[in-house]
Amino acid sequence: MDNYIVSARKYRPSTFRSVVGQKSLTTTLKNAIATHKLAHAYLFCGPRGVGKTSCARIFAKTINCLNMSSEGEACNECESCKAFNEQRSYNIHELDAASNNSVDDIRALIEQVRIPPAIGKYKVFIIDEVHMLSSAAFNAFLKTLEEPPHHALFILATTEKHKVLPTILSRCQIYDFSRISIADMVEHLQYVASCEGVTAEAEALNVISQKADGGMRDALSIFDQVVSFTNGNITYQAVIDNLNVLDYEYYFRLTDTMLAGNVRGAILILNEILGKGFDGQNIITGLASHFRDLLVCKDEATLQLFEVGASIRERYREMGKRCPDPLLFKAIELANSCDLNYRVSRNKRLLLELTLIQLCQLSQTPKPAEQPAGGMIQPVAATGQPPQAPVSAQRTPVSSAPPANGGQVITTNMPVNAPLHEHVPVPPPPPPPPSDRPAARPPVTTSLRDLGKEKRPVEQQQPAQRVVQQHTPFDQALLTRQWDFFANALEKKVYLKNIMLNCKPVLKENYYFEVSVHNPGQQEELLNNSVDILSHLRLQLKNTGIQMQIRISESNEKKLAYTATEKYEHLLNVNPTLGRLREEFNLKLD
Repeated sequence: MDNYIVSARKYRPSTFRSVVGQKSLTTTLKNAIATHKLAHAYLFCGPRGVGKTSCARIFAKTINCLNMSSEGEACNECESCKAFNEQRSYNIHELDAASNNSVDDIRALIEQVRIPPAIGKYKVFIIDEVHMLSSAAFNAFLKTLEEPPHHALFILATTEKHKVLPTILSRCQIYDFSRISIADMVEHLQYVASCEGVTAEAEALNVISQKADGGMRDALSIFDQVVSFTNGNITYQAVIDNLNVLDYEYYFRLTDTMLAGNVRGAILILNEILGKGFDGQNIITGLASHFRDLLVCKDEATLQLFEVGASIRERYREMGKRCPDPLLFKAIELANSCDLNYRVSRNKRLLLELTLIQLCQLSQTPKPAEQPAGGMIQPVAATGQPPQAPVSAQRTPVSSAPPANGGQVITTNMPVNAPLHEHVPVPPPPPPPPSDRPAARPPVTTSLRDLGKEKRPVEQQQPAQRVVQQHTPFDQALLTRQWDFFANALEKKVYLKNIMLNCKPVLKENYYFEVSVHNPGQQEELLNNSVDILSHLRLQLKNTGIQMQIRISESNEKKLAYTATEKYEHLLNVNPTLGRLREEFNLKLD
């Protein structure tokens, strides 16, 4: 028991070759050592447990090795390597910046920098969690970091590079360590298991690697925990029981119920999962990842993004064949929306159940509605009247002549037959003309190729209703009277009423008028209500060609306040006796 060492320490890399998942970085460091092109400062940054501090120690040991191998590795036999392995080397100093982040700690380190190494060529200073240094400590460290002695070399390590001062970053070579892939972690865990005499299933090690989230130290710690739980026989079921991980089986069962449209079965499975103590948000995020994996495994090009065991991979392929892409797209969207709304929901279980209901309804493809498509004629209404033309066909462009005195201009593009305002009575549509024809038949959809077979006489086809164009002349007084009439009839829209009463229309040519407003807010309010305004004016003035132009007046500029001298001169012009009063009392202007 006293000699037990955890796997994260026992199998910590001691050579560049044993570093897992950082091959490009280790190759760069080895080539720099071989070519004697060493920088005076390095910054190792990346997530936790990916080998930053381990690579710093290996690098420090290798550059001081007296008999380095041809592969760029330390020999572990010379005096420098032995001193490092026995933790008695005076050439390598480690500082934990999380607890030694003051100016005094940095000054003590700078004093040690001046002393040359006793054995080897370099004196290496490894500062871990360097982002924890205070601003004063960073500033005290700047000069030494920029121009250290030729025998000093600094290696800074951090998990939060964005917290390091830019002046520090500019003085270092930056190495970004990436997360370790699941495949590399599984391979290393299999090596550790073989060394420890532990039997482990590949699926079990895969779950451990996913739980570690890219950190090898976390993966080895979880491995030790599961080994103690299983007594050396790691199985998939034992791992998910010990780590409280939701089994893939539940996701496959939920997918089966979704494809079958079995709402009650899905709710029962959810109740079973919640009964095992799993959090609802973990369930929905896992389900979203499950749908994503089903989508990924359907194509060989994206199969490399799917990191699971071989047996589970085959099962995902079979399930993916049963799920069409549009269904998976919508399922991922629903699961993601549920995940976003989970925190703010008061009834979280109902939100999960509602999402499952929506997922089960995805497989029930509704019958497409009969809509006109290309090459099809729209069905005739039962009243025998043809359908109305789309609104876009009834819109008329507006003349956008530039204003006479400048300013920002917005022209409206309103339909000719715009709906009237609520206070304007709308005349009822005229009754259809009497006809001796029989009642219309039910709607029929006829394709173009059938037009030759079934021809209806021309007299039975009712012509489309046409808009009566009116262009009755009117003058400025009549326009202003109807403008004020519309404004005074407004009761609920007080802001619009005040704008219309203060900003009068000015009649221009071609039946369009211009309204000059004071600010963009008034301009937007008029624009939003332009349909009702134009409908009223067109109806009352009997002119369908009326258009409105809105612009912001340039005369509404900010004027400077009057000075005391200007005020005095103005008052003096009004009352000249003010000048005698000033002279008699010897008054002065401030």
